[in-house]
Amino acid sequence: MAHSLSEACTPLKSEYDSCFNAWFEGYLEPAVSTTPEQRTKFSNQKAAEYEEKCGKIWEKYRSCVQKAVKDKQLDALLDQARQENPLKEPPNDSSTNKASSS
Repeated sequence: MAHSLSEACTPLKSEYDSCFNAWFEGYLEPAVSTTPEQRTKFSNQKAAEYEEKCGKIWEKYRSCVQKAVKDKQLDALLDQARQENPLKEPPNDSSTNKASSS
């Protein structure tokens, strides 16, 4: 088991990891073996299920990690890293489809 940024957060990380892994296991196979319409409906159902089962656990874990980041004074380093290497938006579906069809 991997530890979290703070010892206080490790039990929450464990709880969230278990919840997410159980949820994700049920997500994979049906998501790839259906029609696009069924996939959309299934994805929406699984998103609601995730929020119901794991959402509160995630929020508690996230809050704990955010507090640990501030307590360890890592927030300035994270801000600097985000400025130097900002996350890029993924290409939209239309550009992906154009590239794959040419």
